[in-house]
Amino acid sequence: MTMPEPEGVTITSDTRALEALLFVSDEPLASSVLAQALEIERMTVEELCDRLAAELEARGAGIVLRNVAGGWRLFTHPDTAPEVERFVLSSRQARLTKAALETLAIVAYKQPVTRHQISSIRGVNSDGVLRALDDKGLVEEAGREETPGRPILFATTPSFLERLGLPSLAALPSLAPLLGIEGDTEEADTETPPPEPPEPAG
Repeated sequence: MTMPEPEGVTITSDTRALEALLFVSDEPLASSVLAQALEIERMTVEELCDRLAAELEARGAGIVLRNVAGGWRLFTHPDTAPEVERFVLSSRQARLTKAALETLAIVAYKQPVTRHQISSIRGVNSDGVLRALDDKGLVEEAGREETPGRPILFATTPSFLERLGLPSLAALPSLAPLLGIEGDTEEADTETPPPEPPEPAG
């Protein structure tokens, strides 16, 4: 049975906009907030939400619309829980590409670091790789460098430490053994600091 359309509401404008707002929100949206955003009456929002919830249920959609915590929010259907859980877990554990691992290592050991610095070390443009790492929640913007153009600085996130099982960045292994550099510097001239280890090859 087709539900009557709320008076003064067009299915191609208000309803479409309502669905979009519900989709992008990560928390319940009160009817008053939705009404203000859509520039329609609160009661109309209530009718639209009730209509959408009924339609989703009627056609057996994979999502449901619920009124929780004083607002409306989209949820995955309870019957899809096994598939959703399997997908989310597999996505989180997805292997990183060689380019992603290289870029992540550079950010981890040289942070905060700019996009240009990363690309210079790797020898190739790293914009796409950085975006992918940002999408995975492993790196994030960490301010801007106080140089001409004020380029964005990147650093690792708490999720990066969680994935590696590290308590802090101080627990990252030293690069010296990996690069074949002797760690004994006790006899080094105190007035002349030892040379810095070479930057990791791209």
